[in-house]
Amino acid sequence: MHALRWSAVFVSLALVGSACEKKPVGREPSAATTAAPAGERVRVDFYVMSQCPFGVEVENGIGPVLEKLGPAIDFRLNFIASTEGGNIQSLHGEPEVKGDIAQLCAAKIDPQRYFKMVLCQNKAPKQIPDNWESCAKESGIDAAAVGKCMSGDEGRALLRASAKLAEEAKADGSPTMFVGGKPYEGGRKAGDFMRAICGEYKNKPAACADVKPAPKVTATILNDARCKPCQQIGRIIPQLKSVVTGLETRTVDYGTPEGKKLFAESKVKFLPAVLFDQSLDADEEAANQLRRYLQPAGAYRVLAVGSKFDPTAEICDNNIDDNGDGKIDCADPTCKDTLTCRAETKKHLDLFVMSQCPYGVRALDALKEVFKNFDGQNIGFGLHYIASAKGDGFDSLHGQPEVDEDIRAVCAIKHYGAKLKYMDYIWCRNPNIRDADWKSCAKNGIDPKVIETCSTGPEGKKLLAENIKLGQALSVEASPTWMANNKFPFQGIDAETVKKNLCQRNPGLKGCDKTLTGAPAAPDGQPAGGGACGN
Repeated sequence: MHALRWSAVFVSLALVGSACEKKPVGREPSAATTAAPAGERVRVDFYVMSQCPFGVEVENGIGPVLEKLGPAIDFRLNFIASTEGGNIQSLHGEPEVKGDIAQLCAAKIDPQRYFKMVLCQNKAPKQIPDNWESCAKESGIDAAAVGKCMSGDEGRALLRASAKLAEEAKADGSPTMFVGGKPYEGGRKAGDFMRAICGEYKNKPAACADVKPAPKVTATILNDARCKPCQQIGRIIPQLKSVVTGLETRTVDYGTPEGKKLFAESKVKFLPAVLFDQSLDADEEAANQLRRYLQPAGAYRVLAVGSKFDPTAEICDNNIDDNGDGKIDCADPTCKDTLTCRAETKKHLDLFVMSQCPYGVRALDALKEVFKNFDGQNIGFGLHYIASAKGDGFDSLHGQPEVDEDIRAVCAIKHYGAKLKYMDYIWCRNPNIRDADWKSCAKNGIDPKVIETCSTGPEGKKLLAENIKLGQALSVEASPTWMANNKFPFQGIDAETVKKNLCQRNPGLKGCDKTLTGAPAAPDGQPAGGGACGN
Protein backbone atom coordinates (compact mmCIF):
# COMPACT_ATOMS: atom_id res chain seq x y z
CA MET A 1 0.00 0.00 0.00
CA HIS A 2 1.10 3.57 -0.53
CA ALA A 3 0.86 6.11 2.25
CA LEU A 4 0.80 8.89 -0.31
CA ARG A 5 -0.42 8.99 -3.89
CA TRP A 6 -0.83 12.20 -5.87
CA SER A 7 -4.43 12.66 -6.88
CA ALA A 8 -5.84 12.36 -10.38
CA VAL A 9 -6.62 16.07 -10.12
CA PHE A 10 -2.96 16.93 -10.00
CA VAL A 11 -2.07 14.30 -12.59
CA SER A 12 -4.07 16.24 -15.14
CA LEU A 13 -2.19 19.38 -14.17
CA ALA A 14 1.10 17.53 -14.35
CA LEU A 15 0.53 16.86 -18.03
CA VAL A 16 1.91 20.33 -18.59
CA GLY A 17 5.32 19.17 -17.44
CA SER A 18 5.32 15.59 -18.62
CA ALA A 19 6.50 13.56 -21.56
CA CYS A 20 5.51 10.60 -23.71
CA GLU A 21 8.23 8.11 -22.80
CA LYS A 22 9.66 5.87 -25.49
CA LYS A 23 10.36 2.31 -24.42
CA PRO A 24 13.82 0.80 -25.09
CA VAL A 25 14.44 0.04 -28.77
CA GLY A 26 16.14 1.79 -31.74
CA ARG A 27 15.39 5.08 -33.80
CA GLU A 28 16.22 8.44 -35.99
CA PRO A 29 14.95 12.57 -36.86
CA SER A 30 15.07 14.76 -40.00
CA ALA A 31 16.69 18.08 -40.57
CA ALA A 32 13.69 20.37 -40.99
CA THR A 33 15.30 23.81 -41.07
CA THR A 34 14.95 27.01 -42.98
CA ALA A 35 17.73 28.17 -45.24
CA ALA A 36 20.41 29.82 -43.12
CA PRO A 37 20.28 33.62 -43.46
CA ALA A 38 23.08 36.00 -42.67
CA GLY A 39 23.31 37.13 -39.06
CA GLU A 40 23.17 35.56 -35.63
CA ARG A 41 20.80 32.63 -35.12
CA VAL A 42 19.93 30.59 -32.04
CA ARG A 43 19.48 26.92 -32.67
CA VAL A 44 16.45 25.23 -31.11
CA ASP A 45 15.94 21.45 -31.34
CA PHE A 46 12.67 19.69 -30.56
CA TYR A 47 12.43 15.89 -30.45
CA VAL A 48 8.79 14.80 -30.29
CA MET A 49 6.19 12.23 -31.31
CA SER A 50 3.48 13.61 -33.59
CA GLN A 51 0.58 12.22 -31.51
CA CYS A 52 2.08 12.91 -28.08
CA PRO A 53 -0.02 15.59 -26.32
CA PHE A 54 3.08 16.98 -24.62
CA GLY A 55 4.87 17.31 -27.95
CA VAL A 56 1.81 19.05 -29.38
CA GLU A 57 1.83 21.38 -26.38
CA VAL A 58 5.40 22.60 -26.91
CA GLU A 59 4.94 22.89 -30.68
CA ASN A 60 1.99 25.18 -30.03
CA GLY A 61 4.11 27.10 -27.53
CA ILE A 62 7.00 27.66 -29.93
CA GLY A 63 4.73 28.62 -32.85
CA PRO A 64 4.34 32.34 -31.98
CA VAL A 65 8.08 32.53 -31.21
CA LEU A 66 8.97 31.30 -34.69
CA GLU A 67 6.70 33.99 -36.13
CA LYS A 68 8.35 36.73 -34.07
CA LEU A 69 11.99 35.72 -34.47
CA GLY A 70 11.78 34.51 -38.08
CA PRO A 71 15.23 33.98 -39.61
CA ALA A 72 16.92 34.75 -36.26
CA ILE A 73 16.02 31.26 -35.03
CA ASP A 74 17.34 27.95 -36.40
CA PHE A 75 14.49 25.62 -35.45
CA ARG A 76 14.76 21.88 -36.06
CA LEU A 77 11.93 19.43 -35.50
CA ASN A 78 12.76 15.74 -35.26
CA PHE A 79 10.89 12.62 -34.25
CA ILE A 80 11.42 9.86 -31.71
CA ALA A 81 10.84 6.44 -33.21
CA SER A 82 12.31 2.97 -33.20
CA THR A 83 14.04 1.54 -36.27
CA GLU A 84 15.34 -1.71 -34.85
CA GLY A 85 15.31 -4.63 -37.28
CA GLY A 86 14.42 -2.42 -40.23
CA ASN A 87 10.90 -1.74 -38.95
CA ILE A 88 9.78 1.69 -37.83
CA GLN A 89 7.71 1.81 -34.65
CA SER A 90 6.45 4.61 -32.45
CA LEU A 91 4.86 4.71 -29.01
CA HIS A 92 1.38 5.54 -30.32
CA GLY A 93 1.45 3.01 -33.14
CA GLU A 94 1.44 3.12 -36.93
CA PRO A 95 -0.79 6.24 -37.14
CA GLU A 96 1.93 8.16 -35.31
CA VAL A 97 4.59 6.80 -37.70
CA LYS A 98 2.49 8.13 -40.60
CA GLY A 99 2.02 11.43 -38.79
CA ASP A 100 5.77 11.80 -38.31
CA ILE A 101 6.37 11.02 -41.98
CA ALA A 102 3.73 13.50 -43.16
CA GLN A 103 5.36 16.31 -41.20
CA LEU A 104 8.88 15.39 -42.29
CA CYS A 105 7.82 15.26 -45.93
CA ALA A 106 6.17 18.67 -45.60
CA ALA A 107 9.35 20.03 -44.00
CA LYS A 108 11.48 18.83 -46.89
CA ILE A 109 9.12 20.06 -49.60
CA ASP A 110 8.33 23.44 -48.03
CA PRO A 111 10.67 24.28 -45.12
CA GLN A 112 9.25 27.80 -44.86
CA ARG A 113 5.63 26.77 -44.32
CA TYR A 114 5.69 23.20 -42.98
CA PHE A 115 5.30 24.27 -39.37
CA LYS A 116 2.01 25.96 -40.24
CA MET A 117 0.82 22.51 -41.30
CA VAL A 118 2.01 21.06 -38.00
CA LEU A 119 0.13 23.71 -36.00
CA CYS A 120 -2.95 23.16 -38.14
CA GLN A 121 -2.84 19.43 -37.39
CA ASN A 122 -2.37 20.17 -33.71
CA LYS A 123 -5.82 21.79 -33.58
CA ALA A 124 -7.18 18.22 -33.80
CA PRO A 125 -4.24 16.05 -32.65
CA LYS A 126 -6.37 12.91 -32.39
CA GLN A 127 -6.94 13.16 -36.14
CA ILE A 128 -3.21 12.98 -36.93
CA PRO A 129 -2.21 11.72 -39.50
CA ASP A 130 -5.54 11.85 -41.36
CA ASN A 131 -5.68 15.65 -41.30
CA TRP A 132 -2.33 16.19 -43.05
CA GLU A 133 -3.78 16.82 -46.53
CA SER A 134 -6.34 19.45 -45.55
CA CYS A 135 -3.73 21.16 -43.35
CA ALA A 136 -1.13 21.07 -46.13
CA LYS A 137 -3.56 22.80 -48.49
CA GLU A 138 -4.57 25.30 -45.81
CA SER A 139 -0.89 26.13 -45.26
CA GLY A 140 -0.18 26.60 -48.99
CA ILE A 141 1.97 23.45 -49.26
CA ASP A 142 1.94 21.22 -52.35
CA ALA A 143 -0.21 18.37 -50.98
CA ALA A 144 0.39 16.17 -54.00
CA ALA A 145 4.15 16.36 -53.47
CA VAL A 146 3.74 15.57 -49.75
CA GLY A 147 1.52 12.60 -50.58
CA LYS A 148 4.04 11.25 -53.08
CA CYS A 149 6.82 11.54 -50.48
CA MET A 150 4.69 9.78 -47.87
CA SER A 151 3.69 6.87 -50.09
CA GLY A 152 7.18 6.04 -51.33
CA ASP A 153 10.46 5.07 -49.70
CA GLU A 154 11.44 8.69 -49.27
CA GLY A 155 9.18 9.36 -46.30
CA ARG A 156 10.33 6.35 -44.32
CA ALA A 157 13.95 7.22 -45.10
CA LEU A 158 13.34 10.71 -43.70
CA LEU A 159 11.92 9.24 -40.50
CA ARG A 160 14.84 6.83 -40.12
CA ALA A 161 17.25 9.73 -40.46
CA SER A 162 15.19 11.79 -38.04
CA ALA A 163 15.01 9.00 -35.46
CA LYS A 164 18.78 8.56 -35.68
CA LEU A 165 19.25 12.20 -34.71
CA ALA A 166 16.91 11.71 -31.75
CA GLU A 167 18.87 8.66 -30.66
CA GLU A 168 22.14 10.57 -30.89
CA ALA A 169 20.59 13.31 -28.75
CA LYS A 170 19.51 10.64 -26.23
CA ALA A 171 15.93 11.85 -26.64
CA ASP A 172 13.68 9.16 -25.13
CA GLY A 173 10.81 11.37 -23.99
CA SER A 174 8.56 13.60 -26.07
CA PRO A 175 9.31 16.45 -25.85
CA THR A 176 13.08 16.61 -25.43
CA MET A 177 14.26 20.14 -26.13
CA PHE A 178 17.53 22.01 -26.59
CA VAL A 179 18.02 25.78 -26.78
CA GLY A 180 21.42 27.00 -27.90
CA GLY A 181 22.75 23.45 -27.61
CA LYS A 182 21.76 23.15 -23.94
CA PRO A 183 18.94 20.99 -22.56
CA TYR A 184 15.79 23.03 -21.99
CA GLU A 185 13.42 22.12 -19.15
CA GLY A 186 11.72 25.44 -18.61
CA GLY A 187 8.16 26.56 -19.14
CA ARG A 188 6.22 25.56 -22.22
CA LYS A 189 4.38 28.79 -22.96
CA ALA A 190 5.38 31.13 -25.77
CA GLY A 191 6.73 33.69 -23.29
CA ASP A 192 8.91 31.04 -21.64
CA PHE A 193 10.47 30.00 -24.95
CA MET A 194 10.92 33.65 -25.96
CA ARG A 195 12.79 34.47 -22.74
CA ALA A 196 15.06 31.44 -23.06
CA ILE A 197 15.90 32.01 -26.72
CA CYS A 198 16.39 35.76 -26.41
CA GLY A 199 18.79 35.11 -23.56
CA GLU A 200 21.09 33.27 -25.99
CA TYR A 201 21.75 36.16 -28.39
CA LYS A 202 24.87 38.29 -28.12
CA ASN A 203 23.15 40.97 -30.15
CA LYS A 204 19.43 40.65 -29.50
CA PRO A 205 17.05 41.09 -32.43
CA ALA A 206 14.34 43.75 -32.22
CA ALA A 207 11.71 41.11 -31.38
CA CYS A 208 13.46 40.55 -28.03
CA ALA A 209 13.22 44.19 -26.96
CA ASP A 210 9.94 43.81 -25.08
CA VAL A 211 10.73 40.44 -23.46
CA LYS A 212 10.47 40.78 -19.70
CA PRO A 213 11.77 38.47 -16.96
CA ALA A 214 9.30 35.94 -15.60
CA PRO A 215 7.37 37.30 -12.61
CA LYS A 216 8.71 35.99 -9.31
CA VAL A 217 6.22 33.65 -7.64
CA THR A 218 6.78 32.12 -4.22
CA ALA A 219 5.28 28.90 -2.89
CA THR A 220 5.73 27.37 0.55
CA ILE A 221 5.78 23.60 0.90
CA LEU A 222 4.46 22.67 4.33
CA ASN A 223 5.69 19.15 5.04
CA ASP A 224 6.40 16.78 7.91
CA ALA A 225 9.75 15.03 8.29
CA ARG A 226 8.00 12.17 10.12
CA CYS A 227 6.22 11.17 6.92
CA LYS A 228 8.78 9.56 4.62
CA PRO A 229 6.50 9.17 1.58
CA CYS A 230 5.60 12.87 1.90
CA GLN A 231 9.12 13.78 0.85
CA GLN A 232 8.20 12.71 -2.69
CA ILE A 233 6.49 16.09 -3.08
CA GLY A 234 9.78 17.43 -4.44
CA ARG A 235 9.15 15.51 -7.64
CA ILE A 236 6.38 17.86 -8.69
CA ILE A 237 8.49 21.02 -8.45
CA PRO A 238 9.95 20.69 -11.99
CA GLN A 239 6.40 20.17 -13.27
CA LEU A 240 5.23 23.28 -11.47
CA LYS A 241 8.15 25.28 -12.84
CA SER A 242 7.10 24.32 -16.35
CA VAL A 243 3.86 26.19 -15.58
CA VAL A 244 5.10 28.92 -13.23
CA THR A 245 8.42 29.90 -14.79
CA GLY A 246 9.50 32.28 -12.04
CA LEU A 247 8.62 29.90 -9.22
CA GLU A 248 10.72 29.93 -6.06
CA THR A 249 9.94 27.45 -3.29
CA ARG A 250 10.79 27.07 0.35
CA THR A 251 9.99 24.18 2.70
CA VAL A 252 8.69 24.51 6.25
CA ASP A 253 8.44 21.50 8.56
CA TYR A 254 5.30 20.99 10.62
CA GLY A 255 7.46 20.15 13.65
CA THR A 256 8.73 23.72 13.91
CA PRO A 257 6.83 26.61 15.54
CA GLU A 258 6.55 28.25 12.12
CA GLY A 259 5.17 25.03 10.66
CA LYS A 260 2.50 24.62 13.34
CA LYS A 261 1.51 28.26 12.95
CA LEU A 262 1.28 27.92 9.18
CA PHE A 263 -0.75 24.71 9.51
CA ALA A 264 -3.24 26.49 11.79
CA GLU A 265 -3.44 29.65 9.69
CA SER A 266 -3.89 27.85 6.38
CA LYS A 267 -6.49 25.46 7.84
CA VAL A 268 -5.21 22.60 5.67
CA LYS A 269 -5.93 19.13 7.02
CA PHE A 270 -3.35 16.99 5.28
CA LEU A 271 0.32 17.27 4.31
CA PRO A 272 2.31 17.91 2.25
CA ALA A 273 0.67 21.18 1.24
CA VAL A 274 1.88 23.45 -1.56
CA LEU A 275 0.80 26.95 -0.55
CA PHE A 276 0.87 29.86 -3.00
CA ASP A 277 0.80 33.41 -1.72
CA GLN A 278 -0.54 36.44 -3.61
CA SER A 279 2.59 36.63 -5.78
CA LEU A 280 1.00 33.99 -8.03
CA ASP A 281 -1.31 36.68 -9.41
CA ALA A 282 1.71 38.41 -10.94
CA ASP A 283 1.90 35.56 -13.47
CA GLU A 284 -1.62 35.86 -14.82
CA GLU A 285 -1.26 33.08 -17.38
CA ALA A 286 0.06 30.59 -14.82
CA ALA A 287 -2.58 31.62 -12.28
CA ASN A 288 -5.32 30.95 -14.82
CA GLN A 289 -3.77 27.61 -15.71
CA LEU A 290 -3.64 26.55 -12.05
CA ARG A 291 -6.93 28.07 -10.92
CA ARG A 292 -9.05 24.92 -10.93
CA TYR A 293 -6.42 23.04 -8.90
CA LEU A 294 -6.30 25.63 -6.13
CA GLN A 295 -8.43 25.97 -3.00
CA PRO A 296 -8.52 28.84 -0.46
CA ALA A 297 -6.28 28.21 2.54
CA GLY A 298 -6.35 31.21 4.83
CA ALA A 299 -4.12 33.85 3.28
CA TYR A 300 -2.87 31.24 0.79
CA ARG A 301 -4.15 28.96 -1.96
CA VAL A 302 -3.34 25.28 -1.62
CA LEU A 303 -2.63 23.08 -4.63
CA ALA A 304 -4.63 19.86 -4.93
CA VAL A 305 -2.08 17.04 -4.80
CA GLY A 306 -4.07 14.33 -3.03
CA SER A 307 -2.20 14.54 0.28
CA LYS A 308 -3.36 12.18 3.02
CA PHE A 309 -0.96 12.58 5.94
CA ASP A 310 -2.60 14.05 9.04
CA PRO A 311 0.20 15.51 11.20
CA THR A 312 -2.11 15.71 14.21
CA ALA A 313 -2.86 11.97 14.17
CA GLU A 314 -0.97 9.16 15.87
CA ILE A 315 2.01 7.85 13.91
CA CYS A 316 1.87 4.14 14.47
CA ASP A 317 5.53 3.13 14.52
CA ASN A 318 7.60 5.82 16.25
CA ASN A 319 7.09 4.93 19.96
CA ILE A 320 5.69 8.41 20.66
CA ASP A 321 2.25 9.55 21.79
CA ASP A 322 1.79 11.92 18.83
CA ASN A 323 -1.81 13.00 19.46
CA GLY A 324 -1.57 13.28 23.23
CA ASP A 325 -4.29 10.77 24.09
CA GLY A 326 -2.02 8.70 26.32
CA LYS A 327 -1.87 5.79 23.86
CA ILE A 328 1.25 5.02 21.88
CA ASP A 329 1.48 3.53 18.40
CA CYS A 330 -0.65 0.39 17.98
CA ALA A 331 -2.35 0.95 21.33
CA ASP A 332 -4.05 3.94 19.76
CA PRO A 333 -7.36 2.88 18.15
CA THR A 334 -6.68 5.07 15.09
CA CYS A 335 -3.81 2.70 14.19
CA LYS A 336 -5.98 -0.41 14.19
CA ASP A 337 -6.25 -0.80 10.41
CA THR A 338 -2.72 0.22 9.44
CA LEU A 339 -0.36 -2.42 8.06
CA THR A 340 2.03 -1.74 10.92
CA CYS A 341 -0.54 -2.71 13.54
CA ARG A 342 -2.52 -5.37 11.75
CA ALA A 343 -2.19 -8.76 13.39
CA GLU A 344 -0.83 -11.49 11.14
CA THR A 345 -3.37 -14.18 10.29
CA LYS A 346 -1.71 -17.31 8.98
CA LYS A 347 -2.94 -18.93 5.76
CA HIS A 348 -5.06 -15.97 4.77
CA LEU A 349 -5.33 -14.21 1.44
CA ASP A 350 -7.08 -10.94 0.58
CA LEU A 351 -7.66 -9.48 -2.87
CA PHE A 352 -8.61 -5.85 -3.61
CA VAL A 353 -10.03 -5.22 -7.10
CA MET A 354 -12.20 -3.07 -9.31
CA SER A 355 -14.77 -5.41 -10.81
CA GLN A 356 -14.38 -4.13 -14.39
CA CYS A 357 -10.61 -3.69 -14.33
CA PRO A 358 -9.12 -6.18 -16.84
CA TYR A 359 -6.15 -6.84 -14.54
CA GLY A 360 -8.47 -7.42 -11.61
CA VAL A 361 -10.48 -9.85 -13.74
CA ARG A 362 -7.32 -11.81 -14.55
CA ALA A 363 -6.33 -11.91 -10.89
CA LEU A 364 -9.77 -13.23 -9.94
CA ASP A 365 -9.55 -15.87 -12.65
CA ALA A 366 -6.12 -16.93 -11.35
CA LEU A 367 -7.79 -17.85 -8.07
CA LYS A 368 -9.32 -20.95 -9.68
CA GLU A 369 -5.86 -22.48 -9.95
CA VAL A 370 -4.75 -21.13 -6.57
CA PHE A 371 -7.76 -22.58 -4.74
CA LYS A 372 -7.32 -25.91 -6.51
CA ASN A 373 -3.64 -26.05 -5.60
CA PHE A 374 -4.28 -25.38 -1.90
CA ASP A 375 -7.50 -27.39 -1.60
CA GLY A 376 -7.92 -28.77 1.90
CA GLN A 377 -5.38 -26.36 3.41
CA ASN A 378 -8.08 -24.15 4.99
CA ILE A 379 -6.84 -21.02 3.24
CA GLY A 380 -8.92 -18.04 4.36
CA PHE A 381 -9.96 -15.59 1.65
CA GLY A 382 -11.43 -12.10 1.57
CA LEU A 383 -12.53 -10.21 -1.53
CA HIS A 384 -12.64 -6.41 -1.31
CA TYR A 385 -13.69 -3.83 -3.87
CA ILE A 386 -11.96 -0.52 -4.57
CA ALA A 387 -14.38 2.42 -4.66
CA SER A 388 -15.25 5.52 -2.68
CA ALA A 389 -18.45 6.96 -1.25
CA LYS A 390 -19.93 9.83 -3.24
CA GLY A 391 -23.11 11.50 -2.03
CA ASP A 392 -25.66 8.75 -1.50
CA GLY A 393 -23.81 6.47 -3.90
CA PHE A 394 -20.28 5.45 -4.89
CA ASP A 395 -17.54 6.45 -7.30
CA SER A 396 -15.33 3.96 -9.14
CA LEU A 397 -12.74 4.25 -11.90
CA HIS A 398 -14.89 2.60 -14.58
CA GLY A 399 -18.08 4.44 -13.74
CA GLN A 400 -21.54 3.50 -12.52
CA PRO A 401 -21.63 0.11 -14.33
CA GLU A 402 -18.63 -0.94 -12.22
CA VAL A 403 -20.33 0.26 -9.04
CA ASP A 404 -23.45 -1.73 -9.96
CA GLU A 405 -21.34 -4.85 -10.54
CA ASP A 406 -19.52 -4.31 -7.23
CA ILE A 407 -22.85 -4.18 -5.42
CA ARG A 408 -24.08 -7.38 -7.07
CA ALA A 409 -20.81 -9.08 -6.14
CA VAL A 410 -20.96 -8.06 -2.45
CA CYS A 411 -24.56 -9.25 -2.39
CA ALA A 412 -23.38 -12.61 -3.73
CA ILE A 413 -20.62 -12.67 -1.08
CA LYS A 414 -23.17 -12.02 1.69
CA HIS A 415 -25.77 -14.54 0.59
CA TYR A 416 -23.55 -17.21 -0.97
CA GLY A 417 -20.38 -17.04 1.12
CA ALA A 418 -20.39 -20.69 2.21
CA LYS A 419 -17.53 -22.52 0.52
CA LEU A 420 -16.94 -19.39 -1.58
CA LYS A 421 -19.98 -20.18 -3.71
CA TYR A 422 -20.11 -16.53 -4.80
CA MET A 423 -16.95 -17.07 -6.86
CA ASP A 424 -19.02 -19.12 -9.32
CA TYR A 425 -20.97 -15.95 -10.10
CA ILE A 426 -17.81 -13.84 -10.38
CA TRP A 427 -15.96 -16.31 -12.59
CA CYS A 428 -19.02 -16.59 -14.84
CA ARG A 429 -19.21 -12.80 -15.18
CA ASN A 430 -15.53 -12.19 -15.86
CA PRO A 431 -15.42 -13.17 -19.58
CA ASN A 432 -18.10 -10.54 -20.31
CA ILE A 433 -17.80 -8.35 -17.26
CA ARG A 434 -19.32 -5.29 -18.99
CA ASP A 435 -22.33 -7.21 -20.32
CA ALA A 436 -25.57 -6.00 -18.76
CA ASP A 437 -26.89 -9.58 -18.67
CA TRP A 438 -25.68 -10.55 -15.20
CA LYS A 439 -28.68 -12.77 -14.45
CA SER A 440 -27.42 -15.55 -16.71
CA CYS A 441 -24.55 -16.01 -14.21
CA ALA A 442 -26.88 -16.31 -11.22
CA LYS A 443 -27.33 -20.06 -11.51
CA ASN A 444 -26.39 -23.42 -9.96
CA GLY A 445 -27.77 -22.51 -6.57
CA ILE A 446 -27.40 -18.72 -6.82
CA ASP A 447 -30.86 -17.14 -7.02
CA PRO A 448 -31.05 -14.06 -9.31
CA LYS A 449 -34.00 -12.75 -7.29
CA VAL A 450 -31.90 -12.73 -4.12
CA ILE A 451 -29.10 -10.82 -5.89
CA GLU A 452 -31.53 -8.38 -7.50
CA THR A 453 -33.44 -7.63 -4.31
CA CYS A 454 -30.18 -7.06 -2.44
CA SER A 455 -28.40 -5.04 -5.13
CA THR A 456 -31.28 -2.70 -5.93
CA GLY A 457 -32.19 -1.98 -2.34
CA PRO A 458 -30.47 -0.44 0.69
CA GLU A 459 -28.84 -3.73 1.64
CA GLY A 460 -26.47 -3.70 -1.35
CA LYS A 461 -25.29 -0.14 -0.72
CA LYS A 462 -24.71 -0.92 2.94
CA LEU A 463 -22.71 -4.03 2.07
CA LEU A 464 -20.50 -2.18 -0.42
CA ALA A 465 -19.92 0.68 2.03
CA GLU A 466 -18.69 -1.86 4.56
CA ASN A 467 -16.70 -3.85 1.99
CA ILE A 468 -14.62 -0.88 0.76
CA LYS A 469 -13.61 0.28 4.24
CA LEU A 470 -10.51 -1.89 4.55
CA GLY A 471 -9.09 -0.82 1.20
CA GLN A 472 -9.68 2.82 2.08
CA ALA A 473 -8.03 2.43 5.49
CA LEU A 474 -4.99 0.89 3.81
CA SER A 475 -4.99 3.42 0.93
CA VAL A 476 -5.32 0.65 -1.65
CA GLU A 477 -5.81 2.23 -5.08
CA ALA A 478 -4.36 -0.32 -7.51
CA SER A 479 -6.47 -3.17 -8.88
CA PRO A 480 -5.45 -5.88 -8.22
CA THR A 481 -3.67 -5.63 -4.87
CA TRP A 482 -3.17 -8.79 -2.82
CA MET A 483 -2.40 -9.20 0.86
CA ALA A 484 -0.94 -12.33 2.41
CA ASN A 485 -1.67 -13.22 6.03
CA ASN A 486 -3.66 -10.03 6.63
CA LYS A 487 -0.47 -7.97 6.62
CA PHE A 488 1.84 -8.33 3.60
CA PRO A 489 0.77 -6.62 0.34
CA PHE A 490 1.96 -7.69 -3.10
CA GLN A 491 1.05 -7.22 -6.78
CA GLY A 492 0.40 -9.75 -9.52
CA ILE A 493 -2.24 -11.20 -11.82
CA ASP A 494 -1.13 -14.83 -12.08
CA ALA A 495 -1.45 -17.98 -9.96
CA GLU A 496 2.30 -18.54 -9.58
CA THR A 497 2.86 -15.07 -8.10
CA VAL A 498 0.02 -15.60 -5.62
CA LYS A 499 1.36 -19.04 -4.67
CA LYS A 500 4.90 -17.77 -4.10
CA ASN A 501 3.78 -14.92 -1.84
CA LEU A 502 1.41 -17.09 0.14
CA CYS A 503 4.05 -19.81 0.57
CA GLN A 504 6.69 -17.28 1.59
CA ARG A 505 4.54 -16.27 4.55
CA ASN A 506 3.30 -19.81 5.31
CA PRO A 507 6.15 -22.30 5.03
CA GLY A 508 5.07 -25.92 5.06
CA LEU A 509 1.87 -25.49 3.05
CA LYS A 510 1.18 -28.42 0.74
CA GLY A 511 1.28 -27.33 -2.87
CA CYS A 512 4.15 -24.89 -2.50
CA ASP A 513 6.42 -27.25 -4.43
CA LYS A 514 4.20 -27.10 -7.53
CA THR A 515 4.67 -24.64 -10.37
CA LEU A 516 1.48 -22.83 -11.32
CA THR A 517 0.66 -20.69 -14.34
CA GLY A 518 2.97 -17.70 -14.37
CA ALA A 519 2.60 -14.16 -15.60
CA PRO A 520 1.99 -13.75 -19.33
CA ALA A 521 4.68 -12.16 -21.46
CA ALA A 522 4.45 -8.39 -21.11
CA PRO A 523 3.55 -6.42 -24.25
CA ASP A 524 6.00 -3.71 -25.34
CA GLY A 525 5.91 -0.87 -22.89
CA GLN A 526 4.07 -2.81 -20.17
CA PRO A 527 5.56 -3.90 -16.84
CA ALA A 528 6.53 -7.53 -16.45
CA GLY A 529 4.10 -9.55 -14.39
CA GLY A 530 0.99 -7.77 -15.62
CA GLY A 531 -0.43 -4.39 -14.70
CA ALA A 532 -3.02 -2.62 -12.60
CA CYS A 533 -5.90 -0.16 -12.85
CA GLY A 534 -5.62 3.01 -10.85
CA ASN A 535 -1.94 3.13 -9.87
